[in-house]
Amino acid sequence: MKKVQRHYDEVAEVYDRHYANDRGRVYYDHVCDLVLEDLPAGGMLLDLGCGTGLFMVRYLASGGDAVGLDISRGMIARARQRCPACTVSVGTAEQIPFRDAAFDAVASILAFSYLQRPEAMLAESFRVLKPGGTIAVCTLGRNVLTVLVPVIYRIGEKVRIRRVGMADFGEHYYGDDEIAALFASIGFEDIRVRRCSFAHQDLHEAMFSLARKVEPFVEQRLPRLAYNICVSAKKPD
Repeated sequence: MKKVQRHYDEVAEVYDRHYANDRGRVYYDHVCDLVLEDLPAGGMLLDLGCGTGLFMVRYLASGGDAVGLDISRGMIARARQRCPACTVSVGTAEQIPFRDAAFDAVASILAFSYLQRPEAMLAESFRVLKPGGTIAVCTLGRNVLTVLVPVIYRIGEKVRIRRVGMADFGEHYYGDDEIAALFASIGFEDIRVRRCSFAHQDLHEAMFSLARKVEPFVEQRLPRLAYNICVSAKKPD
């Protein structure tokens, strides 16, 4: 995780621009909208891997309150600027520094695959959720397309491409049954798994436009080709 921390400290100043261009905004908005659908509006949210606070701002707009946690000091510094009303702290999702049953919801956007001990993060999330609380995670899914991504990232790292996420972190790409079983092993119920995202922001403009047009069809009819995986679940009452 230290490598992930160093990387995001280094790219903190360009992180927002990564999701501010047209393709980045479309991609990130789509992921966030799906996660928001699964979260209760108006509650107290813990955003694990909160980055620069982009998702917290969205949750605040829905009428809720948010607390953020991230391992990168650079990201947290920017999150404090973006969300002055939010409590944001440097820390790890595998050891959450908050009391039991403190949150109505826990979310994690595109950070779960970095975890070396995902079961620890889920157990900690279970602990800090109120009974009946919801967790929603969007992370990397395993399919025939994503098997090539680690190779591309290793090449990008060797030629020193300085882009958000462009490095070999040993991320884990999850299968549907695998990640559902992981949530169930912690005690979560009402587990929902769905695939999303076919139009990735790093595609060439022409390819992105085409992928965007067929994305709804892929998600509904050919979900195994979508490369992100969204999971939501509840802590029993």
